[in-house]
Amino acid sequence: MRVWAGLLACLLAGPVSAQDVRPIARPVAAAAPVTVQTPDEKTVRPLMRGSMAAKLAGTPLRPVPRPYTRPDLAFGAQTRAIFRAEQNLFAFSPLALRQSMRPLLRPASIEAAAEERRIARLRGQVCDDPAIQGTTVGAVPGPGACGISSAVKVRSVAGVALSQQAMMDCRTASALKTWVERGVIPAVGGEGGGVAALRVVGHYSCRTRNHQPGARLSEHSFGRAIDIAGIRLRDGSEMTLLTDWNSDDDGAQLRQMWRAACGPFGTVLGPESDRFHRDHFHFDTARHRGGAFCR
Repeated sequence: MRVWAGLLACLLAGPVSAQDVRPIARPVAAAAPVTVQTPDEKTVRPLMRGSMAAKLAGTPLRPVPRPYTRPDLAFGAQTRAIFRAEQNLFAFSPLALRQSMRPLLRPASIEAAAEERRIARLRGQVCDDPAIQGTTVGAVPGPGACGISSAVKVRSVAGVALSQQAMMDCRTASALKTWVERGVIPAVGGEGGGVAALRVVGHYSCRTRNHQPGARLSEHSFGRAIDIAGIRLRDGSEMTLLTDWNSDDDGAQLRQMWRAACGPFGTVLGPESDRFHRDHFHFDTARHRGGAFCR
């Protein structure tokens, strides 16, 4: 109604000049101040990149990791570098030690006894090997082609005694030691307390093969062979090839020893080779063109 009343008043008043027309001033609201959010100690989220607030603030802000404050060290902890386990580390345990504990010195009597045993081993060694104990014999002449140029009489190898001292050369003695270390001792293990001795039934002897008339000379004739019939354990029991080769108790172990001998020795004969070896191992260091002969 007010609009129509105004128009009617203008018509009644007559024509209006351009000078009489003035713009009507309207109230203009004041611009709201722009607030820029800046991170402070309570801010948990950074300003979003590309936002207006970030542009007004200048360089986009990123979160900065705050330095870690080390807590007070517990009682007994070490901070000096000389007492640290590693550089730039420190202990927090109250049980941390200032210095590592050291064992007490051994009594002089123990050291003296150990030195005596060492000297005795060196004095009893043959073939320049402390693990082979015996005496040096030297040249052993024999009838015909028999004999040993440089013989030793072995009483133990690798800490395992021989039931009788065996005459042989150093090459055979070294092969016997290797077999005991790699074959006999691992095969027996802890059974019966371990290996105590080898039952030797043949070593140097000027004879033919298998004592057969007209046969070739055996390797025993040159000090290159040894025959073993059983393994005695520390509890007094014994593994014998005659009774235990096919047994359920020790058969597998005796076969393991037989396989271990094939390599250190050039010839390995066991109970399954022929009737002459059904009760013992025959080992010799003869060289064969085709490698070790094992049966």
